[in-house]
Amino acid sequence: MALAVLGFAAVTDLLDGWIARNWKTQSSKMGSFLDPMADKILIATLFLTLTYADLIPIVLTGLIIVRDVALVAAGFIIRYQSLPPPKTLSRYFDASLATAQLAPTFISKVNTAVQLLLVGSTLAAPVFHYVGHPVLECLWYITGATTIAAAISYVLTKNTYKMLTRTDPKKS
Repeated sequence: MALAVLGFAAVTDLLDGWIARNWKTQSSKMGSFLDPMADKILIATLFLTLTYADLIPIVLTGLIIVRDVALVAAGFIIRYQSLPPPKTLSRYFDASLATAQLAPTFISKVNTAVQLLLVGSTLAAPVFHYVGHPVLECLWYITGATTIAAAISYVLTKNTYKMLTRTDPKKS
């Protein structure tokens, strides 16, 4: 059942992204910020749950969560820096006031796919009796490597976000 829910979440996330890319009236600057945040929450929840079930190593889950918390913190900092005065709490959390646009790096997209592959494979492992299989363990290392590479890419890539000059909420 959990694997089916994950599959449904993955399909709807892909569909949402496809719609946002192909119908510009269905995309927004705020959506470019909220969609990755929702993905981070989903990934963290899945990894924490599978680690609690002793199916994914705690070190890998810790690595993923530390990276994602750092990315979320950077997002909050970018939001603060890009918010024009007056910088009030209500304006900071006003979803209609888009001030920055985030763009994932290629390796980050690969990392998300690898993480979801690991989660799906791990969810299926007890059902199909391959818990602890060497291929799963290899996938742990690939996931760790792509997680580190994605974190580095965000630090080194210059175009991962851009400040928006237009702050009219009706145009965002």
